[in-house]
Amino acid sequence: MIAPTAASTSLVTFDWLVLGPVVVPALGAVAVLVADVLAPRLVRVHATVGLLALAAGLALAMPGALRAGDAPLRTLCLPAPDGACLFEAGPLASALQLGAIGSALVVLLLSWPGTDPREHLRGGPAVLVSLVLAATAGAAGVAAAHDLGSWLVCLELATLPAIALVALRGDVHAGRGALALLTTSLVSFAMVVLGAALWLVSTGEAVFAPGAAADALAHPQRRVVLLLAALLLLAGLGFKLSLAPFHVWTPQAYAGSTEPVAAFLAATSKVAALAALLVLVKALVGAGAPVIVAFGLLAAVSMTLGNVLALVQDDPVRLLAWSTVAQAGWVVLPLSALDGRAAAASGGYLLAYVVATLVAFVVVHVVTSTPRLGGAVDHGRTLTAYTGLLRAHPLLGGALGLALLSLAGLPPGVIGLIAKVVALRPVVGQGQWVLAVVAVLNAVIGVAVYLRWFAVLLRDPQEGPAQPVLRTIPRPALAALVLAGLALVATSVMPQLLLGLLG
Repeated sequence: MIAPTAASTSLVTFDWLVLGPVVVPALGAVAVLVADVLAPRLVRVHATVGLLALAAGLALAMPGALRAGDAPLRTLCLPAPDGACLFEAGPLASALQLGAIGSALVVLLLSWPGTDPREHLRGGPAVLVSLVLAATAGAAGVAAAHDLGSWLVCLELATLPAIALVALRGDVHAGRGALALLTTSLVSFAMVVLGAALWLVSTGEAVFAPGAAADALAHPQRRVVLLLAALLLLAGLGFKLSLAPFHVWTPQAYAGSTEPVAAFLAATSKVAALAALLVLVKALVGAGAPVIVAFGLLAAVSMTLGNVLALVQDDPVRLLAWSTVAQAGWVVLPLSALDGRAAAASGGYLLAYVVATLVAFVVVHVVTSTPRLGGAVDHGRTLTAYTGLLRAHPLLGGALGLALLSLAGLPPGVIGLIAKVVALRPVVGQGQWVLAVVAVLNAVIGVAVYLRWFAVLLRDPQEGPAQPVLRTIPRPALAALVLAGLALVATSVMPQLLLGLLG
């Protein structure tokens, strides 16, 4: 049903409130650039506009997340008799929109002008804010887009600004990270476009429609083309989701970025990638063995490779980068079942990962960038920089500890444990016991990955090198820590707050 605010024409029906989570961040990006032209010195005004745009986007995405799964918000609908809607925001799509916009808001708080002594970004704060808003608009759009054109445009809108964000720091490491991300993005785009073209050829429709896909699967020749399209689309999106073997750019791009940009890559960009993948998966229910095997292999290889390499990292940002690879395997694990519960399980796991990872990146940013007593800025890019953090700074140490336990799936990080159980349920339900055993073994390895860092937090500060005492945490970073930390605590105490959004 179209909301009363909709305005109908003979061709299509528009509802601007449904499009709000996409349109408002996009308009905010334009407003920031205009403000930069008119008042380039008022850098905090640019950041404020960005925060207001994201806050409005959150408010507009909430109604879709609270609706029943059989009554999603729809717009861009064709008139009868077709009645197809090209933009549909149900509970899962709206929850992913909330995840993308909320994580971008935390990133903007971490990037607040004047709070980082190392801040030497090319183009100034206005460029960073506009790029974050543009990419967030793409992430929110791809979650609900059902036609090939809008889906492709939103997907690339979520990707291309991220490349520029990595390069903004302007040094050699940033250049290498941006180049790695650019190269893989070009390959990914080529695969996705070719897959979309084959999808159009096999189904005869420029939409991700289960009915059209089912018809193509029933035809022997068209089935081969559709399965090839699905595998190409999966490979292209695997780059964006950091699935092995498409993950190579991830540690280099994370390490070359500032911590807020690395958090954006780990959170908002991953939400966009999974949102795009779920649009495809919903149309492929019943595709059979080739797609199921592809998802299973990607999940097993990603979680194994990511965990093993995360175990040997001493740089916390690189550890979180390899953690992303491992967690991406868990994200796609339930999709190997290709049943009705798989999409919600995958989305729930991703959102649990995003909340915990954002908290970890906030603490890493504070430890890395906050001036110490004596005026020094310790870059904190080794695990030893966190020795005794739980005793010296209970707020930072406690938040980081809860984030690590959530990623490991250990109490009191209950949301991480429940997310793993939910992700395993479709796999076990389909009798994929080998894949389930691989996942359980990787869960054990993952515990070792995160407890290795957690143990550093518990050490006596005198056991390691002397760490200068942090000065007062900047207010924007403190606000980011409080927002992300409260979300993590609330979802650990009441997991239904998160999992209940998924329908």
